[in-house]
Amino acid sequence: MSRREIEIKTEDGVAKAHLYEGGKAGVIVYMDAFGVRPAMDEIGEGLADEGYTVLVPDLFYRKAPYGPFDAKTAFDNDETRAQLMGLISGTTQEMTQRDTAAFLTALDAAGATGPIGTVGYCMGGGRALNAAATYPDRIAAVASFHGGNLASDAPDSPHRQVGNIKGRVYVGVAGVDRSFPPEQSARLAQALREAEIDHIIENYVGMGHGWAVSDHGAYDEAGAERHWERLTTFFAEALSDKV
Repeated sequence: MSRREIEIKTEDGVAKAHLYEGGKAGVIVYMDAFGVRPAMDEIGEGLADEGYTVLVPDLFYRKAPYGPFDAKTAFDNDETRAQLMGLISGTTQEMTQRDTAAFLTALDAAGATGPIGTVGYCMGGGRALNAAATYPDRIAAVASFHGGNLASDAPDSPHRQVGNIKGRVYVGVAGVDRSFPPEQSARLAQALREAEIDHIIENYVGMGHGWAVSDHGAYDEAGAERHWERLTTFFAEALSDKV
């Protein structure tokens, strides 16, 4: 599947993105903290091969240029850790929610006029959920893998907005993950149940934070294959019947 590099005009500037053109159903891939790179493109290309038009946008475009970062070691180095934390804290949930309007417009222009799915990894997990809550009439399915702080005390924590979601939700949780401890998982589950959202929260026992992304230090081949099977089945069920 061929990739096109595009530029998306947002309220705050121009975001670069990778676009894979496929079917009428679209998917937005919300990157992890290390940016758009081959590991994220593997996910985008794989979803395009499943028949979706896929957008992989740079969420940190306001701070560009930055990186590149080695996902295995970046947090072990004081300098690169500080850079990463600055990128994450400097790109708020609200910014990404606003940017998603432009992302949806870009998918429309590429022919993805049908239902949209969102999937996020690490910090992208919460952004995928908040996007689905912000654009409920367009986003029919949202998935998160090793997403952090999905039910924290922060005012913009995704669990506070899930009541606005109209689509289906899948959350894949790392077995041990300091960014999403058991108490947050329970809080998220309660919020989803009270909102009567069709959802699954699945615990990947033995997997570490980042297990599904191929260049991450915690990458696990068997766990990544399981994540891929879950993701593609989930999108097939939630999106194909709405095209």
